[in-house]
Amino acid sequence: MALKRKSRETDVDPFYDMLFNILIAFVFCFIVALLAMNPKAKKAGDVPAKAEFIITLTWPDLDPNDIDCWVQDPGGNTVWFRQREAGLMHLDRDDRGIVGDTMLVNGHEVINPLNQEVVTIRGFAPGEYTVNAFYYESRNKQPVEATVSVVKVNPKAEVIFYGSVKLPSKGAERTAVRFTVDAEGAVSNINTLPKTIVQPS
Repeated sequence: MALKRKSRETDVDPFYDMLFNILIAFVFCFIVALLAMNPKAKKAGDVPAKAEFIITLTWPDLDPNDIDCWVQDPGGNTVWFRQREAGLMHLDRDDRGIVGDTMLVNGHEVINPLNQEVVTIRGFAPGEYTVNAFYYESRNKQPVEATVSVVKVNPKAEVIFYGSVKLPSKGAERTAVRFTVDAEGAVSNINTLPKTIVQPS
């Protein structure tokens, strides 16, 4: 009798083993399917590149005056604070000196000292680009020195221009840089020859 019972248990064990293996395979497939449906979360700081060139105009921290960045593309499109998008260009940041730089945090007044305007070029329109600085509004009647940088972003960050212009008074316009881009994004003919692009407002 005991032998017969042992033989019966031996007959049943392979069935349970097969059932257990199927269950493990099902759970494994379910986990793989979940991983495929939930892609890996993006790391902090992963920002997709959306610009080919970044143009930055800065002037001294806490300077109260309003300096504007004007950029003109080969097609004659011009980007500035009243025309934030033109062609493949976009004014990402318009800074008005001390205006709008104060905020309240926990009852305390905090001032952002940075004066900076940023323009991005998001593609390659072949031809010459002109970057000018314009002294829009003066609050202390003092001259302002503005610094301009042009960085080619792709395939790696490369500074193609860095320089300064002196703006003596309100209404002054100075060409910071002119440069030519071909259809593949190669830069040539970098110069500072004066060119007026500011339009009467």
